[in-house]
Amino acid sequence: MLENASLKSYHTFGIEVKARFLVEVHSPEELQAFYQDPAFAALPKLILGGGSNVLFTQDFPGLVLVNRLQGIEVLAEDDFEVHLKVASGENWHALVQYCVERNWGGIENLSLIPGTVGAAPMQNIGAYGVEIKEVLEKVEFLNLENFASQTLSNADCQFGYRESIFKHELKGKAFITAVYLKLQKRGHLLKMNYGDIRDKLEEARVNEPGIADISKAVIAIRQSKLPNPAELGNAGSFFKNPIVAETVLHQIQTTHPLVPFYPAGEGLVKVPAGWLIEQSGWKGKRVGNTGSHARQALVLVNYGDAKTEEVRDLAYAIIADVESKFGIRLHPEVNFV
Repeated sequence: MLENASLKSYHTFGIEVKARFLVEVHSPEELQAFYQDPAFAALPKLILGGGSNVLFTQDFPGLVLVNRLQGIEVLAEDDFEVHLKVASGENWHALVQYCVERNWGGIENLSLIPGTVGAAPMQNIGAYGVEIKEVLEKVEFLNLENFASQTLSNADCQFGYRESIFKHELKGKAFITAVYLKLQKRGHLLKMNYGDIRDKLEEARVNEPGIADISKAVIAIRQSKLPNPAELGNAGSFFKNPIVAETVLHQIQTTHPLVPFYPAGEGLVKVPAGWLIEQSGWKGKRVGNTGSHARQALVLVNYGDAKTEEVRDLAYAIIADVESKFGIRLHPEVNFV
């Protein structure tokens, strides 16, 4: 237990903020004990995983509990698929590599996404044409109101684009303890048509790609576009890619005929937020100690001494500019605390 603890090393933006109390928990029972401890009963509480999708807007006046639950368990497998139970404190990318090394398909496109396994269903993480909901069977969580262990099926998680029940109805009421996944051992359909995956495979002269090749291509793409948080503080993609009506797209195409887009359901398209931000003049622009990254406009960065209000103000300025120019309002993917 630490008091007046620095959170700088517990979140990837690397901004200096403090927590009144901080503790690392290694089991649901340990977390429950702190929640029920009279010394902390009246304090606000925050469960933190890898801290890769959070912007602290101020010092946290309560108890921060850092998730350190560990374990990967094979529950069942046959010649075609494998069923896993993964503890929520496991590192997500380490899990992906664990599966890729065993040639288990389904999450290779999600390589190098920062954060913990517990955050994956909360955000319904996705990249390069794949979302976690496609391989997730159920989620186990501790109900923070009665401390009962409960599970939700894939359907009950109410997954949407970077959305789930854990960000709405169960926000602040559930501590995800484990995620259950079903991955493919044979007949896995590789997804290579999103982003620059095919180009990377051609560069590497890979003619018959496998799961590991897709993972390597995704890692190479992400490393070429996204700054390493250990070197330049950031929380990855700061904004969600907006989903808009095709009529909105057609309006943009009158002035920007080459605007990129992807189908997103009947009458809907997804427009890359990074493109909108770049076209609004923010890519590579530095404002004080923060700015939009030079290689990926979607990433807001901390150049070393940024204050929380600098990042927040930059985000709001970008939102206002994009809405003024394109009539599309961006929404943060990062959680403000």
